[in-house]
Amino acid sequence: MNRKKITVLLSGAAMVSALAVFSGAWDYVQGISAYPASGITAKPERKSEVHLELLNTIEAEAAKVRVEPQDARVDSVWKAIPGYNGLEVDVEATYEQAVQQYKPGSPITYIYRQIPAKVKLDDLGVHPIYRGNPNKPMVSLMINVAWGNEYLVPMLNTLDEENVKTTFFLDGSWLKKNPELAAEIVKRGHEVENHAYSHPNMSSLSRARAELEIAKTQQLLKESLGVENKWFAPPSGDFNQQTVEIAHARGLKTVLWTLDTVDWKKPSPESVVHKITTKAEPGFLILMHPTESSSKALKAMIQGIRAKGLHIGTVSQTLSPERIMP
Repeated sequence: MNRKKITVLLSGAAMVSALAVFSGAWDYVQGISAYPASGITAKPERKSEVHLELLNTIEAEAAKVRVEPQDARVDSVWKAIPGYNGLEVDVEATYEQAVQQYKPGSPITYIYRQIPAKVKLDDLGVHPIYRGNPNKPMVSLMINVAWGNEYLVPMLNTLDEENVKTTFFLDGSWLKKNPELAAEIVKRGHEVENHAYSHPNMSSLSRARAELEIAKTQQLLKESLGVENKWFAPPSGDFNQQTVEIAHARGLKTVLWTLDTVDWKKPSPESVVHKITTKAEPGFLILMHPTESSSKALKAMIQGIRAKGLHIGTVSQTLSPERIMP
């Protein structure tokens, strides 16, 4: 074998050895860069096993907890019922967070996201609404205001004490006479909506008069309070399909109630508390007015509703498909 050939063979062996060393180093670098802040001190091959186990655990949990969304629908009794978003684990975000925070034996903090319902209230057409989705653990207090000024501030104070925001439906003629009190309701963070102008029986009105009743209050809400009106509650719950169509044409959904305090009959506060706390269910809209009965019952009502695991929100929140997240 001549000197030249020996040199070539040695160079080839050196190159193979160098490539092997470089390949191992590259594998190690890739292992490090794949999990830059994992905190894991095992060898690169152990890292891949640990993180694969994390991913498998997350994917198994995601398959177990996934909840499909419910579409809005029209019920033969309750009419339009809003949908309710589904729920799933965001596998990618949860995995990335788990890698960053990993310590042996530490629990995984799951990141969730909502699965939107495909059919929403807006897709259902022109129907009244009596309740929220029965799977959403939230209720709303609908406070219709055409009188009862002396009880409004005490009720607002109780709502503040209990950290509750809800919806007041304002009679337009009351709003015109009491702009400062109405502004106080808004200032306290509550939703204010449309209760017609002069508390009429809407079903007995001509189309022109019915539209005027809704339009005047809608305009007042905008001019006096800067409120973009979304909901219309017919006085005394009296309406017909014409009412719903007129409201719809003005961008409003007609909303009634699921459960009534009947506080205008002056029941004892104790009986109001008992009725509401025993009958309230997910999605219920609870009707009341600024009366002595409801004012004195309000605190215990709120506490009793919460004791059943129910949240209390505005009408917009209760009728929204947004899920109450874990």
